[in-house]
Amino acid sequence: MAIEQVHDLQKVYRKLLHSMSRPGTISSLQEVGGHSENPLPYYEATLHSIVTLLDGEVSFHILTENHQDLHTKISEYTLAKWAPIGEADYVIVLRDSLESSILWAVEECKNGNLIDPQASATWIIESAPLSNQDELTLTGPGIKDSSQLEVSLSSSFWQARNERTKEYPLGIDLIFTDEHSQIVCVPRTTTVVVKEVE
Repeated sequence: MAIEQVHDLQKVYRKLLHSMSRPGTISSLQEVGGHSENPLPYYEATLHSIVTLLDGEVSFHILTENHQDLHTKISEYTLAKWAPIGEADYVIVLRDSLESSILWAVEECKNGNLIDPQASATWIIESAPLSNQDELTLTGPGIKDSSQLEVSLSSSFWQARNERTKEYPLGIDLIFTDEHSQIVCVPRTTTVVVKEVE
């Protein structure tokens, strides 16, 4: 791995840590160089997150309607192994995923246990452009009062996510990416309230 690439991955890791400790804060990865020589059907921020977080010690599951062969590429890049949804350490959700598939995966993915709450899935989810609009209200550790966030997921997703996180410290951690090389995190400790449509 080239020195520049190592430095880039370190930058991404610091950004991810910053975003996870400050839920709802949108961070940019635009200063990070590209890692792929061939165009692949996911956002640069998704690729950066995958390459930074996955390695030979972890497993992943990918949700996509049109790119089922991508698990081979991800394994080549990271040495991580594909696993069924109920065993995967990371769940990667590409922008072409169906809501029904996503909701099924929320129900089936690892949620940790009281002895080892960290044995849960971390999600990397492609979104429409991220913004701090008032679709969602976030509260909890790392947030001064409250934070607003908008991502391209339905209230059904957030209801399912909230069900999985209601027994602290169990739950799933979420990383969202968009086409503008932005990321935002919603860890399991964050309370998410969906704005009611009038």
